[in-house]
Amino acid sequence: MAIDYPQVAGEIARLYEKPFGGKTRGRFRISMKNMRQLTGAKRLYETDILLLTRALYDVGFTIIDMETFFVILSHRTFVSYRRLNDDSIGSDDS
Repeated sequence: MAIDYPQVAGEIARLYEKPFGGKTRGRFRISMKNMRQLTGAKRLYETDILLLTRALYDVGFTIIDMETFFVILSHRTFVSYRRLNDDSIGSDDS
């Protein structure tokens, strides 16, 4: 059975908005076991993770592979991060 990456990405986006773990919504981690369950795959290959990464990106999420689990973040999380500019790269303010 082939993995439906857009469908899995949609399910992950739905989980992001679902209350659990003491939070009303937001970033979370998912175990490799739970990811296999979510995808319906017995084993996830590098190609599967790449295709899931692309599908998640299309719906506004980033997945970080931590080897034994994955971290899911919304792209909105990164909007308020400070920006590095040219002056910062060349400065030696250590």
